[in-house]
Amino acid sequence: MKYALGKKVGMTQIFTENGDQIPVTVVAVEPQVVVQRKTKDIDGYEAIQVATGAIKEKHVNKPLKGHYDKAGVEYKKTIREFPLAEGEDFNVGDELKVDVFEVGEKVDVTGTSKGKGTAGIIKRHNFGRGRETHGSKFHRMPGGMGAASYPGRVWKGHRMMGRMGNERVTVQNLEIVRVDADNNFLLIKGAIPGPKNGLVRVRATVKNGK
Repeated sequence: MKYALGKKVGMTQIFTENGDQIPVTVVAVEPQVVVQRKTKDIDGYEAIQVATGAIKEKHVNKPLKGHYDKAGVEYKKTIREFPLAEGEDFNVGDELKVDVFEVGEKVDVTGTSKGKGTAGIIKRHNFGRGRETHGSKFHRMPGGMGAASYPGRVWKGHRMMGRMGNERVTVQNLEIVRVDADNNFLLIKGAIPGPKNGLVRVRATVKNGK
């Protein structure tokens, strides 16, 4: 399995030799290092912990310092865990770069969507408005929520006003258009979740559970 932790730089467009325009999202993928290898015998599952991003030593707490010192790697800003497929093998200290991906490969990108604060039912769920005629008091309200006698409560999961955005979102089957190994950039066709400079996970698309 191919993995990467990246930072969303923003969107742009590129043109093919035929003159076709392709909208792409630029993801900066700095070299990453494996800081821990988890196994079934010890941890009960197979995974690796990957760290990336430069950070000053004074900004690293003691537990993380011990974690990095045990692995014998430099201190990093971000650390995340990726599951391993059967037969994959990584060792502590292995470096992962952007060139593990290839042009035309399909990937799944996971990020945290933009937070939009508390929103009403029209903005959040695309509900319709009420009447605008004389005497109507129903304009942007949620409307009926349930019967009075049964069940006598609001059903769990009922669409209402509340926090919008700021959720973990995964977009699947996106195509890699270009791999810039010199500048550590991935150009991925289409849009991915999150704001600019937001942390994203890039993972090769799993096919048939493999």
